Amino acid sequence: MTAEDFRRMALRFPEAREAAHMGHPDFRVGGKIFATLGYPDERWAMVRLTGEQQRALIGAEPKVFELVKGAWGRQGATNVRLKPAKRDTVHLALEAAWRNRAPKRLAKQFVSDR
Repeated sequence: MTAEDFRRMALRFPEAREAAHMGHPDFRVGGKIFATLGYPDERWAMVRLTGEQQRALIGAEPKVFELVKGAWGRQGATNVRLKPAKRDTVHLALEAAWRNRAPKRLAKQFVSDR
């Protein structure tokens, strides 16, 4: 998985937009960030998950997913190590993050292609 692969996947979700925050590209829906690239460096991305989703992904793929340090991690921010990540796993994480942040009406209308 490359940063460009991650970017393309994130932007495929309805109403997803790329912006920037704190010097990193981010991906938003309804004005809310659901993922970022480049934190803590270019080898990483981040997805915003629930605690349950975070624990499940870290437990299943500890070489790919890890908590962001500090309060952000306790609030669901989860780092994604890009190089070893598989497309299906990243898609699952991005979809969960997008659904968590999307307006309810939009999330209800979306049918995953997976």
